[in-house]
Amino acid sequence: MNSCLLLAYLGIGLMIALSGTGSVFGLTICGNTAIGGLKKRPEALGTFVLLSALPSTQGIYGFVGYFLIIGKVSAAITAMQSAAIFGASLAVGVVCLLSGIRQGQVCANGISATASGHNVTAGTMVMAAFPEFYAILSLLFLILIGTTI
Repeated sequence: MNSCLLLAYLGIGLMIALSGTGSVFGLTICGNTAIGGLKKRPEALGTFVLLSALPSTQGIYGFVGYFLIIGKVSAAITAMQSAAIFGASLAVGVVCLLSGIRQGQVCANGISATASGHNVTAGTMVMAAFPEFYAILSLLFLILIGTTI
């Protein structure tokens, strides 16, 4: 395997690993808060599940990114193309990592507030969309870079 292929595959692997890790952390943050919230308000399970699921999308973006970019990887890949794939994939991975964690924190605060009797589900979903937006932008960046390869 040549070094150009190695660099491209390394970037793709990091994209998948980092975006998935962001979702894992975000989901765990929400899940931990939801368990505590269920002690206070077991009837709010549906709301807690809804808010807890939101950080899972970052891992999905890494997976989608794989399918968007893998077709560009071949034995004839140039150094510039592999660097573009590596850079774009790394950007998606890092942004999704941080977005998933931070979105999990936003959702956990909404779960906690709901457990305390406040009706903040809709507001929490709006606020959770902000870190999500940057994960979507990073995936768009990958798509745009992919069209130039």
